[in-house]
Amino acid sequence: MTEAPHLSNDPPKGDWADRMEQAVLDAALERAPALGWNSRMVRAACEANGLSPGDEELLFPNGARDLAALLSRRHDDRAMASLADVDPKSLKIRERIARAVSARMEAGAADLEATKRCAAFLALPTNVDLGLQLAWETADELWNWAGDTATDWNHYSKRAILSGILIPALTMRWFAGKDAADAFVARRIDNVMAFEKWKAGKDFDAPLRKVTDVLSRLRYGAKTGV
Repeated sequence: MTEAPHLSNDPPKGDWADRMEQAVLDAALERAPALGWNSRMVRAACEANGLSPGDEELLFPNGARDLAALLSRRHDDRAMASLADVDPKSLKIRERIARAVSARMEAGAADLEATKRCAAFLALPTNVDLGLQLAWETADELWNWAGDTATDWNHYSKRAILSGILIPALTMRWFAGKDAADAFVARRIDNVMAFEKWKAGKDFDAPLRKVTDVLSRLRYGAKTGV
């Protein structure tokens, strides 16, 4: 009995390499529930697309890590597409973040069994760096959609805080279900809002300005008051 061809919700686009990467990712999603997220899965997905070991090395030099990154970015794109018709300006900031995180969780849930295997792979000590990088990329996408235009330290603090919400929220969505994940996100957003309220009105750039002022005075030979 022949296996029915996989019909992707995200048809490959771009040049040959881009199309083949997405085709291999489709094949990996089919095989990951049985094989896990590992080199064996990568080889099976590449073979399904007629790729030799040499082709595999060229397209996926980092093996399963490369496919994990492709999957995360596909889920980011899927979340952004689902948010395209939502005007973030019509929502309060906490509602924007809740909506964005929910969209990202559901984007990954569409490939739930394979996504679980990928999440377990990213949780390995050798792959934690990649998991943190991908969480940061996702947080950046979500904050950009929410209308964040900060270019100072707030740009980084917002993404760091949201990354800290995303990693456990996504894990909870994959393994404990939507209700548990939504409740977790709501609690964490309350914490973020409390932090933002505390931060409001505080001049965190003051120490930097003071140092800059002192250096400027020294540069031009003026007396520095203390």
